[in-house]
Amino acid sequence: MLRPVVLIALMLAAVTGCGRRSEDLEEISRDQREILFRLGALAKAIQQAGSQAPSAADLGNQPPKAYEITLGESPAKGPRNAPVTIVEFSDFQCPGCKTYQGLLNQVLRLYPNDVKLVYKQFPLADIHAHAVNAAKAALAAARQGRFWEMHDMIYENQDELGMDKLKQYAQKVGLDVIRWERDFSSSEVKQQLSREGDEGRAAGVDSTPSFFVNGRRITQGTLEEFKLLIQEALNGTRGKNA
Repeated sequence: MLRPVVLIALMLAAVTGCGRRSEDLEEISRDQREILFRLGALAKAIQQAGSQAPSAADLGNQPPKAYEITLGESPAKGPRNAPVTIVEFSDFQCPGCKTYQGLLNQVLRLYPNDVKLVYKQFPLADIHAHAVNAAKAALAAARQGRFWEMHDMIYENQDELGMDKLKQYAQKVGLDVIRWERDFSSSEVKQQLSREGDEGRAAGVDSTPSFFVNGRRITQGTLEEFKLLIQEALNGTRGKNA
């Protein structure tokens, strides 16, 4: 039987072999990089699981791990003292991250008094050429209290994230553009970007989007799973954040 990686490679070869316009080929190439990156992350996870498999005696005896994730100055929305915190590690150029914004907003509507969302930057620079600049653009906007407006604007225009476009978005959301440009290039923004990346890697993040509910990692990404972990956190049974 052909391995999954071989099957994917054959599928990609079949697609790129067709006569496509240059813009179509660029999109296909971006999709290829995304698929290959995720295949690499999956292979790594399988290898780690095989080498760290628990003994039969240990199965069912250990609760899911709750990571200590420092919230720091990362942008947040929802009640400041909410008992449940969802931490999101995302990449503005990641199609999956964009897709999940609707689900996250649904969760916040379901728990308006109990849940807050904290957004942390985890740009995948190896496969997304504009991810780092988009992250810096949002962090610079946060310094003028406009992170979520810039967040929404960037996701709405995910296919146009060149520097000239980011500057236009800064204007559209009402930023002082001169100040925004200064913050964009500042050491403070660069340090926050680096720090959030380190926090993600410390929690085992190697792909986006990745979510944690009071430190417990979301694995299925469904609304039902979010609700289950939130309810358990509200009941005081699992997890916490720093």
